[in-house]
Amino acid sequence: MADQPKPLMPHATATWLVDNTALSFEQIAEFCGLHILEVQAMADDLAGAKYTGRDPVHAGELTNEEIEKGQADSNYALKMHKAPVAVVRTKGPRYTPVSKRQDKPDGIAWILRNHPEVSDAQIGKLIGTTRNTITAIRERSHWNIQNINPKDPVTLGLCSQRELDATVAKAAKKAGLEEDTAARETRLGNDREALITELRAERDAAAKAAVEAAQEAEAAAWLENKRAEEASEG
Repeated sequence: MADQPKPLMPHATATWLVDNTALSFEQIAEFCGLHILEVQAMADDLAGAKYTGRDPVHAGELTNEEIEKGQADSNYALKMHKAPVAVVRTKGPRYTPVSKRQDKPDGIAWILRNHPEVSDAQIGKLIGTTRNTITAIRERSHWNIQNINPKDPVTLGLCSQRELDATVAKAAKKAGLEEDTAARETRLGNDREALITELRAERDAAAKAAVEAAQEAEAAAWLENKRAEEASEG
């Protein structure tokens, strides 16, 4: 079961299973690849983000028979009926997930600082942004300029290392520039390591805070139920 694929939208799927089935939190958490406390928080409406349920049966990821097996035996591990197919975009402008769009200005600033030879058109194509945004960051007239910190767009997940290298090489060739490869690799490595450390720290802090919040909610719910039981007995 460890290698079983997870639903395409795990949190939304977990929300649907909590609302529409009698499966245990453990079963839902295992099937969706989530922590049990996350599932419990959804059930208690304590999750910071409210998810719209996604029916895994309609999506073909589960069958009603499989759900019935799980409801009949709380120790039964749900089996994926059909693994979700990753959506691949082959045409059109670059799509950036909502969670990463706030990182675009940082990536643009990094390119402007480290590779001024790259044109606005190339930056726009590489990161998926507009010339107005690039100009505003270059001229420091961007509305959020005080909070923009140059960061490697590869580490931010805005483009691949191959795409960045190709863009820089093309711009350098056009400008008649030749960059010292060793120096560039050292600089890229230093920037990337620093950002990776920063992002890991932010991720770990967020995960710790989420677990602590869920644990506090669980303890509060337990205490409330305990008090209710004592009140009814009294």
